[in-house]
Amino acid sequence: MILADKTILGEIEKGTIVLKPYDRECLGSNSYDVHLGSTLATYKDHILDSKKHNTIETFEIPEEGFVLYPHVFYLGVTLEYTETHAHVPFLEGKSSTGRLGIDIHATAGKGDVGFCGNWTLEISVKQPVKIYPGMPIGQLIYFPVDGEIEVKYNQKKNAKYSGQPNKPVESMMWKNKF
Repeated sequence: MILADKTILGEIEKGTIVLKPYDRECLGSNSYDVHLGSTLATYKDHILDSKKHNTIETFEIPEEGFVLYPHVFYLGVTLEYTETHAHVPFLEGKSSTGRLGIDIHATAGKGDVGFCGNWTLEISVKQPVKIYPGMPIGQLIYFPVDGEIEVKYNQKKNAKYSGQPNKPVESMMWKNKF
């Protein structure tokens, strides 16, 4: 079951869903549109090692836009800071984004109850495409949780992505034990 617009509005009023900045025009019948922040990143190394801290280089997207190319993996960020304290948030690309050949996440479309921060986007493209800061990039949908949460994500001591800033965050896989 997905939350409808009136339910999302009620949860915003209760503070269980936080969206900053918030614009009522971005609320759809069962989702909230999010926008591309002004910062992108790419990994410094061509070959990534899942046991190593792979560092990134960040750069600002100029107002006149920036062309993304296939075979380059970009990390982006949502303009919106979000908090979700009682629901499971899912981030999906907008159909208009997909029809430009832009994928906004490889695997990380689901958040956890208690996630607080800007969403890092895992961006790849099918052909060269020009993007702009502030463009609509995705939509958040919210699912209710069945049962009581023992520990919310933002309360876990090993939550690697809690409090994400308004800049892309690289993989923290290297912090896992394997």
